[in-house]
Amino acid sequence: MTRLFSLFTSRLPAALAAVVTLLLALQSPALAQFPKPATGGTSAVVQTEQVRAELLAFAPDGIAAGKTVWVGLQLAHQPHWHTYWKNAGDSGLPTQLQWNLPAGVSAGEIAWPTPQKINIGSLSNYGYEGTVLLPVPLTIAKSFAPGALADSLEVKLSASWLVCKQECVPQDGSFVLQVPIKGSTALHAGNFEKARAAEPVALAGKTGAEVSKNGLTLTAQGLPAAWRGKNLNAFIEAPEIIETARSPSAEGGAQSWAADGSWSATIPLSGLRSESPARLAFVLALDGPSQRAEAEVKGTWPPINTGPLTPAVNTQLSNPNTPAPLADASLGTWGLALAAALLGGLILNLMPCVFPVLAIKVLAFTKPAEKGHSHRAQGLAYTAGVVLSFLALGGLMLGLRAGGEQLGWGFQLQSPGVIAVLALLFTLIGLNLMGLLEVGNLLPGNLAATQLRHPLGDAFLSGVLAVAIASPCTAPFMGASLGYAIALPALQALGIFAALGLGLALPYLAASWVPRIGKLLPKPGQWMDTLRRFMAFPMWATVVWLLWVLGHLSGVDGAASLLALLLCLALLVWALNLQGRSRTVMATLSLVGGLWLAMSLGPNIFKMEEAQAATGSATGTQAEAQAGEWQAWVPGRVDAELAAGKPVFVDFTAAWCITCQYNKKTTLSKPEVLADFAVKKVTLLRADWTRRDPAISQALSSLGRSGVPVYVLYQAGQAPVVLSEILSADELRTALARL
Repeated sequence: MTRLFSLFTSRLPAALAAVVTLLLALQSPALAQFPKPATGGTSAVVQTEQVRAELLAFAPDGIAAGKTVWVGLQLAHQPHWHTYWKNAGDSGLPTQLQWNLPAGVSAGEIAWPTPQKINIGSLSNYGYEGTVLLPVPLTIAKSFAPGALADSLEVKLSASWLVCKQECVPQDGSFVLQVPIKGSTALHAGNFEKARAAEPVALAGKTGAEVSKNGLTLTAQGLPAAWRGKNLNAFIEAPEIIETARSPSAEGGAQSWAADGSWSATIPLSGLRSESPARLAFVLALDGPSQRAEAEVKGTWPPINTGPLTPAVNTQLSNPNTPAPLADASLGTWGLALAAALLGGLILNLMPCVFPVLAIKVLAFTKPAEKGHSHRAQGLAYTAGVVLSFLALGGLMLGLRAGGEQLGWGFQLQSPGVIAVLALLFTLIGLNLMGLLEVGNLLPGNLAATQLRHPLGDAFLSGVLAVAIASPCTAPFMGASLGYAIALPALQALGIFAALGLGLALPYLAASWVPRIGKLLPKPGQWMDTLRRFMAFPMWATVVWLLWVLGHLSGVDGAASLLALLLCLALLVWALNLQGRSRTVMATLSLVGGLWLAMSLGPNIFKMEEAQAATGSATGTQAEAQAGEWQAWVPGRVDAELAAGKPVFVDFTAAWCITCQYNKKTTLSKPEVLADFAVKKVTLLRADWTRRDPAISQALSSLGRSGVPVYVLYQAGQAPVVLSEILSADELRTALARL
């Protein structure tokens, strides 16, 4: 029995390190399913405080193969509230409709009614007030077979819309409507007739569009005679092409009429233009009637001003549901990215999350028996462990991203299982440094000698451990490099990850090959054993941090359950150092007690707690949450605040990101910084990425980032400003001063 316990204990640290690597490699949706909110029932009507949304149908002749019937989402707004057209204008989002229809039935595009221009401060939007119906044609194919007993066609719709007044509220709803197959469905005929009358008709006359240094000039001939000499409303269907606030409207704008009855207008181009279309569609309207025109664009578009972001990222920001295209992988650009990645990995050594692992490696230089060749070999083994682990994590993330998963750098600490294994491993390392878990004393002589003849294996596993515990952090240059790598072809992307790993391992690799490092240390003596025992405390500090992170995922019960298991593990290690019968008895009791705790309390560790709505729990203090300074980030919230004319600052953070917590305490909580936020009336949002959140992963990807911390300052009509990972008060206040 004693030998069995000794063998089990001796192999446990290495086995746990292997388990960590295996968990990282096997991290997948099947192993990390998080609870999803339950959905309520569906009907044809969804009522909110701002909008009454209803799914309507118009099928006066019933439903039969070869026919077209109409359905539509009708939005009845409360006074002064509005939703948006296909081009929302300076801010806002168009209403999105996703249909779920039986086989043989297909939905067309929305027949958008002509919008109105809505001015809010210095911004101009295109949208609808009052009641509007967004009609959609349904085509019934010849293959449509409802069944002998079916008497109705079930139409399902998932819709989302942004409704705004001074503030904006993103909303959504699920609708179900049963449309009779036989008989007439024409109760809402007037609604569809009104919507059809509001739809622009094709302009028969000649039209034109030309780009020049003055902007975009639109021309049209053959307009109704009653329109001549009057100010028209012009709506360009493509977003982010022009300065919407200066587009032609009933109030005026740069528009004119020629003697032959032709109309023209020149509109300045948007500074946020993300495309240069060869053809433009636009709508001209006067009061009720409207006409739609398309024209080839003449002239040469000026270069796109991408601001601090790449064209690919700007495209992703405009179309977040579109997969990001591959980045420019030219040799020169890739070489610069490799250099930035190497520098980012090097700076990562200064992050506090790397210190526990470096502390272990420092001990290697205090061993007089391991000099010269041994140190160099261990340096190479450590580097191999770091680089290969970076490649494994990077390859896994790229593979899962290609399969549609929304992951980011540091995703392993979003899994309670990985956190528990890391806490267990660091507890054992601390006990070993304290001299309570000596492998040589627990094993028979021949096995102990075998274990001690392989320091290279320990160095390699230290490299693996360094990546597991350090990768959740990002350092300057590292965030941009990771975001760039995600958009590269696989081989070039893995090169970026390898460069990051080499940068992380470089200080220890250099030290292992430079003998002067060892000469800087005092002569061997009692201080070596004192230092070794002291290094146990950084290990246990890491355990405290891991328990704190687990508390944000599994709650207090999960963290307390893991702490109880770690206590039982420490008792087992102590028992194995006893002698005689007491060793056998206490070790047996400790092991049985540990197994009982694992079965009774273990499930608490993996039980994901409901996400809290307030941001004060994981990434801010309760006082901050109660004061209302910081609010929770949700999809669409940034656009909603910008539409209301407010600048927005977003803190993408996580409980397991030590750099995030450092910046929060040293910069984001400073009174002068908070005062600047208040003066500029900046909305403060925190995106808590502690647990897996695909929406936050997608938002990070759209900014060209794949890990936290990320700090972004948004202002309407301007490109997002991404600040440094190591955030300083001066940098942030300078950015705020430009608002």
